[in-house]
Amino acid sequence: MKVFKNLDINPTNMNLYTAAVTHSSFTNENPSYTNYERLEFLGDAVLEIIISEYLYKERKLEEGVMTRMRASYVCEEACATYAKEIGLDMDIRLGSGEALNQTILADVFEAFIAALYLDQGFDFTRKFVLDIIVKYIDKEVDFLHDYKSTLQEYVQTVKQSVTYEVVGEEGPAHNKRFTSVVKIDGIIMGKGTGNSKKASEQEAARDALSKRAKIESFK
Repeated sequence: MKVFKNLDINPTNMNLYTAAVTHSSFTNENPSYTNYERLEFLGDAVLEIIISEYLYKERKLEEGVMTRMRASYVCEEACATYAKEIGLDMDIRLGSGEALNQTILADVFEAFIAALYLDQGFDFTRKFVLDIIVKYIDKEVDFLHDYKSTLQEYVQTVKQSVTYEVVGEEGPAHNKRFTSVVKIDGIIMGKGTGNSKKASEQEAARDALSKRAKIESFK
């Protein structure tokens, strides 16, 4: 795997890491391989405990502040950013017709963390995770952009209504992906996907905000 050329890791169980970068669309075409879904489940929990422990011990913040910070630094956009930083995007295996997107990048990062935890142990994984994430905390990078609120404020200037609609749902119950559209005065202005309805709506709002010139035409 290319990712190990840039990381100080000596893997002992490559099967774990191979599974971590394998999307279900690939295993559908190649049934002898294992996809990352089970690892992703574990990796999400490992990330949360590492960041929770760090915030509790090192930052001395109130519960509400820690809750929001943890949500920001383990959210989809954050994990996708970390995946690109370490080069995981170069190793992801997808089936024909499947396009790499933010959701897959984030899932793969979580799965990779689970593989690292199972292969190298918790202490090693904690250091690895904090080496990546703490600099974003120090810079106060906010991955929880509230695009819906921003869009609502923006369209108030054109006095039009904003509505959201879920138009697609796919995947198993434990790993669903939703697609939503946002309409301004009944016209679709943005589309987005995510692991939850709320996440897909945020992505739809972000898409709409990228088309501000079109929104301006409603004036």
